[in-house]
Amino acid sequence: MPTPVEPAGHGRFTDVRRVAETGSTNTDLLELVRAGAPEGTVLVADHQTAGRGRLGRTWQAPPGSSLLVSVLLRPALPPGRTHLVTVAAGLAAADAVEEVAGFRPGLKWPNDLVVEVGGVSRKLAGLLAESVVDQGEVAGLVVGMGMNVRWPEPLPDDLAASATTVSAVAGREIAPADVLDAYLTALERRYAGLVAEGGAAVTARAHRAGCTTLGRQVVVQVGDGSFAGEAVDVDESGHLVVDLAGGERRTVAVGDVVHLRPAVT
Repeated sequence: MPTPVEPAGHGRFTDVRRVAETGSTNTDLLELVRAGAPEGTVLVADHQTAGRGRLGRTWQAPPGSSLLVSVLLRPALPPGRTHLVTVAAGLAAADAVEEVAGFRPGLKWPNDLVVEVGGVSRKLAGLLAESVVDQGEVAGLVVGMGMNVRWPEPLPDDLAASATTVSAVAGREIAPADVLDAYLTALERRYAGLVAEGGAAVTARAHRAGCTTLGRQVVVQVGDGSFAGEAVDVDESGHLVVDLAGGERRTVAVGDVVHLRPAVT
């Protein structure tokens, strides 16, 4: 059973529960959504055995090395705007890293935090939102995040070229608990701003300002196909706008993006 920890003064995020190990914090909180748990419930794990990312990818990290956290939300937003909750969470995560570690990650569309190292986007964190739908309405939304905080150095070979940690970039040891505290404080502010009147536009502007995908040549993978172009905007629903060759413009609601490196001349 999750062990409650003392409320930390994070607005609605006062019911913070911690487990040493679980399959997936998202899966556990989705069950709590169905059981009627209130908005603001938080679950933190030291280790996940069945963590997952977007597009069904698995996600694992050494115990105690990462911030593994999911939050339960019940946003009063139109269905087409619920993706902005994930955007708000990504902005809050960037806020937290900046406060605790002294640098600000970029936001790679759709749901990653990255740091540019030698012209390569190295992944720092990933977010995954999952919803419970009841009679066509979103009854609850769970936003999970896995952030690399202090993995043992060097990173495994399969991650060294594409990932990094908060501690490695900061040049000093950072504790997951410190990032969690800053994240929940920032998330309260970002989420409250989103659900306020006019909050979608404010959140979208902040997303544009921090999105490292914009202005890049990208390959966008959608379904079983892909296309290439220049990422030029993120609209107020959090969708990526890409200019294709020949003047065509395409808006992507769901997909995966690869940043292409500039050609060497």
